[in-house]
Amino acid sequence: IKSQSSAGVPLPECGTVFISVNDYDKAVVAKIARDLAKLDFDLIATEGTARWLNRMGIAAGRVNKLSEGEPHIIDLMQNGGIHLIINTPRGSQAHEDGLAIRSRAYALGIPIVTTMSAAAASVQGIRRMRERPLSVRSLQSHFVAQQ
Repeated sequence: IKSQSSAGVPLPECGTVFISVNDYDKAVVAKIARDLAKLDFDLIATEGTARWLNRMGIAAGRVNKLSEGEPHIIDLMQNGGIHLIINTPRGSQAHEDGLAIRSRAYALGIPIVTTMSAAAASVQGIRRMRERPLSVRSLQSHFVAQQ
């Protein structure tokens, strides 16, 4: 939570999560997506990921990959419709799309995670933020408090 916030791209507490993962990560992403849905996030995904999530009983809308034409994920990002991205590209076209998505996410200040372990940690962080909001103290105040 703190690292994301200090990097200027804090994790969202609500909104829409875009998920696009390679076939090797699909089994793991189901739990992450289920947890996000339980936290009342809306989920959208590329065709294969959406099909997988729906098959697992997790509601996820579908959005085009960049190579599939408009409207695609970057259109949604630019319109403010995406609040978190989980993307694990595999293959040359997926890597090209992933680069464009990461670049646009950075420019728009949308947090993006590219590994399943980071996605799981992000869900835990969001859950924790809801339980107890993050507080920030200076190093000086920590030092004074310990004396």
